Amino acid sequence: MQLFYAPDLQPPLHTLDEEESKHCIRVLRLGCGATIHLTDGRGNLYRAEITDANPRHCTVRIVETQSEFERMPYALTMGVAPTKNPERFEWFLEKATEVGVTEIVPLETVHSERRSFKPQRGEKVITAAMKQSLKAYRPTLHALTPLREIVAQPFAGRRMIAHCAPARTPGGKAYLADTLRRGEAVQILIGPEGDFSPEEIDFALAHGFEEITLGPQRLRTETAAVVATVMAATVNGPKRETE
Repeated sequence: MQLFYAPDLQPPLHTLDEEESKHCIRVLRLGCGATIHLTDGRGNLYRAEITDANPRHCTVRIVETQSEFERMPYALTMGVAPTKNPERFEWFLEKATEVGVTEIVPLETVHSERRSFKPQRGEKVITAAMKQSLKAYRPTLHALTPLREIVAQPFAGRRMIAHCAPARTPGGKAYLADTLRRGEAVQILIGPEGDFSPEEIDFALAHGFEEITLGPQRLRTETAAVVATVMAATVNGPKRETE
């Protein structure tokens, strides 16, 4: 299945933008009558037939629509401090999109290695990963957000902060894979290479965050973020016969 992204699609006819048209006609060498699939990134998957094989403005006719195509049974918001090397953060964006994530919030923290974030490249990475993994839902990428700002914002679900410091609550840090529950909305914060500051951790805990661990190993920021994303997907995966 070849999947194309068309955020402004309105059936029954749609004209692909120049980049998508070129890929469809010149790269894939598809012609009139060929079938392709499109998504608006909001859960709709469209099956379409090419009616005009122009490499600059390919036109298709929608013949079938599936709504809420493979909708995730949970909601996951990942707040992650961008890495000094932008390629490492882009790797996280790609893998998180492939595995399953609802929203991504780049975090500005006390120990942040990057104090600026340009979303244009990240948006392209997310779009490409969505198409490659054949998803109909496109994650939302937010602007760089100060940690205290996202902590202070309301969130309808459980909120968790992963850190490497000793536990700061009587119950200690819960292992993420053990504390997650199927079908819930979760927000998880992952700090920079220098970790969150003690003050940031205390601020999050005072606002209802649960402190968590991803295991005994020390992980890079982008690795920790992917591990957390995979844990959420695994907990929410197909039920085993023993469950």
